[in-house]
Amino acid sequence: MGNGRKKHPSPSFLSQHCAGLQNYSNSGSPAGINSEVSEMSQSPINSFYSEFGILLDDYSRLQQAVYWDGPDRSITNVSMSTSPAHTTFIIENLKENYQTGEELFVTVHAKDFYNISKRYGGDFFQAKLFWSETKASVFGEVVDLHNGSYSVRFLLPWAGEAQVAVRLIHSSEAVQVLKHHRDTDSDRVYFNGYYEGPGPNKTRLSETVMCNVKWDKNGFEHMGTENCCCDYKDPHTKEIWRCQRPKSLPCSALVYHSMGGYRNRLTDREKELMKQTNKDINGDKSIIKIFQSHGNETADVAEKCHPGLHTPVPAGFYLNDVWTSFVCSTRHFTTQATTECLKDKHIYMMGDSTMRQWFEFFVKEVPNLKQMNLHVQYQSGPLLAVDVEDKIDLHWRAHGVPLRTEKTKIANLHYISNEIDDLAGGPHTVIMFNLGPHFTTYPLDFYTYRVLTIRKAVLALLQRSPDTTVIIKTINTGYKDIFGSDWYSLQLDRVLRWAFQDVGVYILDVWQMTACHYSKENIHPGPVIIKNEIDILLSFICPG
Repeated sequence: MGNGRKKHPSPSFLSQHCAGLQNYSNSGSPAGINSEVSEMSQSPINSFYSEFGILLDDYSRLQQAVYWDGPDRSITNVSMSTSPAHTTFIIENLKENYQTGEELFVTVHAKDFYNISKRYGGDFFQAKLFWSETKASVFGEVVDLHNGSYSVRFLLPWAGEAQVAVRLIHSSEAVQVLKHHRDTDSDRVYFNGYYEGPGPNKTRLSETVMCNVKWDKNGFEHMGTENCCCDYKDPHTKEIWRCQRPKSLPCSALVYHSMGGYRNRLTDREKELMKQTNKDINGDKSIIKIFQSHGNETADVAEKCHPGLHTPVPAGFYLNDVWTSFVCSTRHFTTQATTECLKDKHIYMMGDSTMRQWFEFFVKEVPNLKQMNLHVQYQSGPLLAVDVEDKIDLHWRAHGVPLRTEKTKIANLHYISNEIDDLAGGPHTVIMFNLGPHFTTYPLDFYTYRVLTIRKAVLALLQRSPDTTVIIKTINTGYKDIFGSDWYSLQLDRVLRWAFQDVGVYILDVWQMTACHYSKENIHPGPVIIKNEIDILLSFICPG
């Protein structure tokens, strides 16, 4: 989802998605974003930006990247929100046939439940071009025109036939619900801390209490104030994890961590607004005929994969369930080629369960790679697999708290930045990480702080060992609710790309790969998508 129509040659994902906003900010920005940036940059909660070397211009770009349009009036009735049934799309200037490499434009007209055209933007749409028979699809770039209409740009990458599909993920009114609860109700996901220690007569005492992030209010004050709690401040990241103080055990007796639960504090009106989620909208079902062009070969990307490449929109496309990348020249790896690529490598994976899917793929794919039993809770790790013959060691561990997981020893949950600080790096070291789904309910400032601490660690690593390979996996689509919406994930994705756009790392875009595939959306994508992700990953590690 973008803001505006301004085009740039070979832009990055971020510049494409906020190109129009930069235009606005130069000539009377919507919602007074310039003054908002100026005020926020002086705010104490944002003082940490300067600690990471983030200048006001950098901060301004971040605010532009996450800016989202919204209603210009008070929404007193759910029927005033965007209606999936009345909202339609048309194909602009439809031709009898096209050639590969051409672009197709679609316009979406948003209407409310009274069938009245909307006059403001902020709806969250996703669009794709697809053809089921050839298992082909490509992601469409949606641009908010801020007047109730949206422009969608598609590249036509394959020869054959295609149709357009557009979904309303959230209305602009529902997005405001999501934003409000993210900014004021962050403890609606909470965690358990388990304390254990010696009791009288050689007994063992145990207590379970509620825990969460300690971060400038945002609902966290529900846990209590002053002497309510045990605070655990990491000496390196300075982040604080807070647990309610146990009644009979000391703060030092915290042993285990787990997911606690969810609190749905939506009002009845907010619940109604959130019901219209992930709905197909009606539009032109014309079959688009595409012929092979011999002068515009879109599928041939000659540039070898190297750090620092921009991610275009689209980043690639599926044909016969095989993803062709537009980022750089990728290969499709056999079992033998996979083993050969990983040979003599120390591979460190850090993040969540979507990164663990990659670990599981390699354990299954590489014949001599054997998983070791480290006697830990599998869901959060750490996990280790070793191939002695080919000198491969493969590590996965969950990122630090907050983490929605089964009961696990909290000592095993390390912050990613601390892990990277403890690695020497070098030509045989590959580090990959992701960060997102467990942070959807938190203020953007909190997530940004976590990302910037990782950025600082990566910069230090590349300074001492510039030949280390660092790969960032973006966030999958899949969540559609108040606890983990794709809109939340997209905002986090923009922060992540903003932070690492100039660091010299690989960014592997799985957002588009998961958003446009025909399989039912799942935060844990199926084997077809994982295999295509791994092919890109290995092309980064072994560009050939």
